[in-house]
Amino acid sequence: MAKDQRPRLRAKPLDQPFHVVLIEPEIPQNTGNIARLTAATKSKLHLVGKLGFRIDEHSVRRAGVDYWHLVELEQHTDFEQFRARLPAPRLCLFSALGTKSYLDAGYKPGDALVFGKESKGLDDTLLERFPDDVYGIPTLGPVRSLNLANAVSIVLYEALRQIGALSQTTLG
Repeated sequence: MAKDQRPRLRAKPLDQPFHVVLIEPEIPQNTGNIARLTAATKSKLHLVGKLGFRIDEHSVRRAGVDYWHLVELEQHTDFEQFRARLPAPRLCLFSALGTKSYLDAGYKPGDALVFGKESKGLDDTLLERFPDDVYGIPTLGPVRSLNLANAVSIVLYEALRQIGALSQTTLG
């Protein structure tokens, strides 16, 4: 229960959680929001490559992040190390350049949802390596792209919805 003791709407955690993969995230606030999201959804967070900030205990505590201990986090030096550590998950890559909608990804429990850095997105070589696994989030206006934390939220909750993870809720 929350600190104020009022019950919150909950759903059962997945046996095979989603993997949220951030490649070289640059903005600590985005990663902090995504970390909270993964803790709330019992998803696993993977940070790949060079980070644009520090996530040591002192830095996290100084930022006032009180949920970091709830985050299931793995760090990987590069994408190849991530794939070696988790070779089985199906990849769904998300890019502003994607030509297929995130709504059509056909998510499965355990999928790896892969997002690029805020300034450049996913590297072209990665997009070219997995061309059939690249999806985008349609926009109605002429913006270049969505905020990373917003994009992860949109995709992760759609994935949870598609596999039925949100269909049975309780107060707890």
